Amino acid sequence: MDLKLAIPTNQGLLCDHFGHCEKFAIIEVKDNQIIKEEFAVPPNHQPGIYPGFLKDLGVDVVLAAGMGSRALQLFDGLGIKVCTGVRSAPTRLLAEEYIEGKLVSSSNLCDH
Repeated sequence: MDLKLAIPTNQGLLCDHFGHCEKFAIIEVKDNQIIKEEFAVPPNHQPGIYPGFLKDLGVDVVLAAGMGSRALQLFDGLGIKVCTGVRSAPTRLLAEEYIEGKLVSSSNLCDH
């Protein structure tokens, strides 16, 4: 598996609200191994801006707790997979669980 994951964070943990994160953990995976982890500070939040920002960073998959329906539609249009309902945890742990096929997700925790 070769891909780039994006995880919205606050204080090193997955942020419960996608649009209110401090930074995005950008985790690069090659041959099912994490080879690089860096953090990207997003532009000021405006509805619809984060999907394009993450696409420009080469992101393939976003792990999130909750996300509005418009953002979900924009990611879909850009060919970026989104996993919602992910619990707050350290980003590296979530990335490892995703790579191993063990990430637990549930329904979208956002209602707008």
